[in-house]
Amino acid sequence: MSLRQAYIIVFLLLLVDQVSKIYIKTNFVLGEEVTVFNWFKIHFIENEGMAWGTKIPGEYGKLFLTLFRICAVPGIGYWLWDTIRNHQSSNYLIVAIALIFAGALGNLIDSIFYGVIFNDSYQQLAVLFSQEPYGTWFHGQVVDMFYFPIIKDYPMPEWVPFLGGKPFTFFNAIFNVADVAISTGVGILIVFNKKAFHKPEAQF
Repeated sequence: MSLRQAYIIVFLLLLVDQVSKIYIKTNFVLGEEVTVFNWFKIHFIENEGMAWGTKIPGEYGKLFLTLFRICAVPGIGYWLWDTIRNHQSSNYLIVAIALIFAGALGNLIDSIFYGVIFNDSYQQLAVLFSQEPYGTWFHGQVVDMFYFPIIKDYPMPEWVPFLGGKPFTFFNAIFNVADVAISTGVGILIVFNKKAFHKPEAQF
């Protein structure tokens, strides 16, 4: 796979990610939900931290996370470039890195810019390039919207460890296109590990 083809994958994913986020941000109020199917909903939330809503505590936690992403994304980009430069690299590896790079870059854009180009989504539709932004540079919140509650509020039997007697929902994470790209890229590296990191046989 050529560098141009990899960049096309990154560009298309980034475009879909940002268009979907801007659409949700400007057409949904925070917390609003639309049911597509019983097992698939569009549910608008904003994630202040890392995956699964994890936050870094402290006044500068969000800033630290954004700066970490700023350092990580160029590193992933270099990994992609260097992998393609090695003409013997597997397409599995190239595609996986391209997906991870696109996803990381998509969420980084939210973190850097969204705080200064959008106003608050609380009880109102946000406006793009608002004169009253909700945050500052590097303190933007990541927009999430895809929700798949395949099993929702199922009463777990009392004998089940830790979850007994509690309502159980699967899958309760809410995510975006960038998250899907990152998870798919990591999944390729795990499932197709041998093909992704294969070493060409020595020639004698």
